[in-house]
Amino acid sequence: MLLRLAYLAAPNTLAFLRLLPMRNRGKGIEILVLRHQLLVLQRQVGKPAFNHSDRAVLAGLLHHLPKDRLRHLLLLLCPETCAGIGSCSGGDLRSQGAWTPAHHPLDLCPRPAPGQENTSWGYRRLHGELAVLGIKVAVSTIWEILRDHGIPPAPERQSTTWADFLRGQAEALLACDLFEVRTLTGARLYVFAAIEHTTRRIRIPGASTHPTGDWIVQLGRNLLMDLEDAGGRARFLVRDRDSKFTTAFDALMTDAGLKVVTTGIRIPRMNSLIERWIQTCRTELLDRTLIWNQSHLLHALREYESFYNEHGPHRALKNAAPCRPLPTPITHHPTSPAHSPGCPQTRPARRNTPPVPARRLNCADDVSAPAGPAVTRPQPASRRRIL
Repeated sequence: MLLRLAYLAAPNTLAFLRLLPMRNRGKGIEILVLRHQLLVLQRQVGKPAFNHSDRAVLAGLLHHLPKDRLRHLLLLLCPETCAGIGSCSGGDLRSQGAWTPAHHPLDLCPRPAPGQENTSWGYRRLHGELAVLGIKVAVSTIWEILRDHGIPPAPERQSTTWADFLRGQAEALLACDLFEVRTLTGARLYVFAAIEHTTRRIRIPGASTHPTGDWIVQLGRNLLMDLEDAGGRARFLVRDRDSKFTTAFDALMTDAGLKVVTTGIRIPRMNSLIERWIQTCRTELLDRTLIWNQSHLLHALREYESFYNEHGPHRALKNAAPCRPLPTPITHHPTSPAHSPGCPQTRPARRNTPPVPARRLNCADDVSAPAGPAVTRPQPASRRRIL
């Protein structure tokens, strides 16, 4: 730091000696030009950063001026900062205007990685801890440091969103819902669907025009048997507050070891996976198909269920299907020979076609016939030219 301070002092001394022979008029013009350039830079450049040497040079140049005079100058530093730096000695610069490396605010800031200390401290708490250590820093400066390093406010660090909960408990979650389908005759059909959060596998037990409580319970039994055959490990069932899901349905799920979790009132986002699948089913199937009756709807849903589980790619599964993993990627065409990068590729020999001789067309020639070797045809006697 002392070497840099001496380096900055030498050019400033030479600049001061250059100003001595100048007249007051020339100095005034240069000051106005410099002030205008400073205004332009302030409009285009953000807040500049000053190191200890720059602060010391500014303090040495401005400490002779009174505070009232400093307020009228166009400075990049506030007058109180310049006065505070000038009132201290060179050895006390770290305690007055800057932070020591051992007590930098970032050392007390919360870490984004789990298991670190101080995760619940906000910028106000950090300001108080720094004041206890004898470090003077503005509250807004700490807030800017946290924002620049991507550290959210303290209340948002320990809060668990519903999306995080669904991702963390995906292996134990099962969601179900009912959605409505209209046929060409105007009849309403209600479809019962369920989806596994961990595999994204969809199951459609059935559809009916009159979804009673007994019908829902029977579909619940069918769903539990399918899960048992597939080896499902779901422990929670997420559903909405539809009146069609009776207490008998909840009791059936509870006896099977599934705890029923109901969503909030008018909060479909809590059951987002099944709601998203219903939208996908409407977009890819129901909006493009004219449904005649219930049997036609069940047939279309069975085909779509098979397509969705065995072929449809999913971003959550890295573009794999729920019932089919990704195949081995193909690096070259199976019919073409594989060439290593170091081996030169040989081009096939070019087939040379015999040239077609040029000849003059006569009236008796067939133009639509393919081109071939020239054939001399005898002309009729009536068309021969008599010399």
